[in-house]
Amino acid sequence: MATEKKLEELFHHTLQDIYYAEKQILKAIPKMAAGAKSPELKKAFEHHKDQTEVHVTRLEDVFKMIGQPAKGVKCDAIEGILKEGEGALEDFGKSISGDAAIIAAAQAVEHYEITRYGTLRRWAKVLGMNDAQVLLEMTLKEEAATDEGLTSLADSYANKQAA
Repeated sequence: MATEKKLEELFHHTLQDIYYAEKQILKAIPKMAAGAKSPELKKAFEHHKDQTEVHVTRLEDVFKMIGQPAKGVKCDAIEGILKEGEGALEDFGKSISGDAAIIAAAQAVEHYEITRYGTLRRWAKVLGMNDAQVLLEMTLKEEAATDEGLTSLADSYANKQAA
C-alpha cells in the first residue's frame, strides 16, 4: 500500500516547483525586456527582474524554515507558459501588436505565480508556518501588483496601439 503523503510534503514539492519557476522567469525577463518597444514596459521588466530576485531569496528563506535545501523541481507549467511567450515574441514582437503580445505573455506568468503563492500561503497558514506565511503573502501581493501594472500598461497604450 502506498504511503500517505501529507500536506507538509505537498507544500515542500510546490515550494520546489515555484522556486524552479522563479529561476526560469529570471532567465526569460531579459528576452521580454529586449523585445519591448515602450520604455515604460522595458522599465517594468527591469523592476520585475529585481523583484523576482527578492522572491527567490524569500523562497530560500522558506526552505530554511522547513529545514530543506533550496532546490527546484522541473515545472512543466512554467516551461509551457514561457515557451508560449517566446512564440508570441517571435510571431508579434516586430509588429504593432508586439507590446500587447509581450504584456499578455507576462500576465500569463504572473497569473501562474499568483496561483502558486496563494496556495502556498494558505497551506503555510494551515500548517502553522506563520513566518513562511508572511513571506509568501508579501510575494503574493507583489505579484498581484505587477499584474495590475501590466494591465495598466495594456490599457494605457499597448492594446489601443495593437488595434
